[in-house]
Amino acid sequence: MKKGLLFVFICCTSICFGQTLTNPLLPSGADPWSIHKDGFYYYTHTTGRNLTLWKTRSLADLKTAEKKVVWTPPETGPYSKEIWAPELHFIRGKWYLIFAADDGRNRNHRLWVLENESADPLDGTWTMKGQIKTPDDKWAIDGSVFEHKGRLYLVWSGWEGDENGEQDIYLCQMENPWTATGQRVKISSPTYAWEVDGKIPRPGPDDKPVVLVNEGPQPLQHGNRLFVIFSASGCWTDSYALGMLYIDGDKDLMNASNWTKTPQPVFKAVNVSGTHAAGHNSFFKSPNGTEDWILYHANSEAGQGCGRERSPRAQKFTWTADGMPQFGQPLPTNVTIQVPK
Repeated sequence: MKKGLLFVFICCTSICFGQTLTNPLLPSGADPWSIHKDGFYYYTHTTGRNLTLWKTRSLADLKTAEKKVVWTPPETGPYSKEIWAPELHFIRGKWYLIFAADDGRNRNHRLWVLENESADPLDGTWTMKGQIKTPDDKWAIDGSVFEHKGRLYLVWSGWEGDENGEQDIYLCQMENPWTATGQRVKISSPTYAWEVDGKIPRPGPDDKPVVLVNEGPQPLQHGNRLFVIFSASGCWTDSYALGMLYIDGDKDLMNASNWTKTPQPVFKAVNVSGTHAAGHNSFFKSPNGTEDWILYHANSEAGQGCGRERSPRAQKFTWTADGMPQFGQPLPTNVTIQVPK
């Protein structure tokens, strides 16, 4: 058997005949993101100091996968520090990396975009397209660009004013993956009891003693509905959980009154072995397109907060008969999972 055919045979049999994975996928890695394209998963997470991409045919092999630092920030400047929550998107024939960064002061966090025309995002050149100047140009993190009915939109977590204290979920339209247009619309604020656990043990210079948090918004489309799954309460608390907004797809996304928030979290770790403060998720399809998966981070022990202890985990989810996502509960770390089909 030729070497190339042998590789394909081994890869196919590992997927088709019961290869499994267990969480966590890596020892550490907050804000995980993955996309499947042309037979490969491309994965990234927050390193804080650069943008790194992993490439693998199976997420079960993430620990040994090819990886590459594709962008390193300058030593100084508005996007030189605190590189957070990168997302890799393939939009209209090009790759884009969207991330939050600042100059060393949290209050100056904004969203930035890199572009790559190569077929493989680990190849080619990543070019800085600049800041996504969100309407009103306020503090912004966790940006995600998506297309809905032929139009591009940006959803992100931001401040209403110039001071910390509350993070809300905002939405605006985009001319292209790096240019916002029109007005921003607030579609969620932390109001329910499960969203407002935000007491900070050691507040920083830009922090209030308590910060109410809605962050990490992720679009999810199914049928005629658009969902936005977001993280609520402080990531430094064990109350961190996922909430859900949804809208019928034929309604105006930019009308906040058209959005509905579920009154309870849709994904929360409660007395789960090895899984605490599960949140900041993304979504991906299985290679054959028939399965939906949620990718998220969690701590292995209670009280570990927002540091390097957070690690990426993945599990499959399903849909109810009326078209609503059914995520279940975050799984314990000792559960064996079949890899995506």
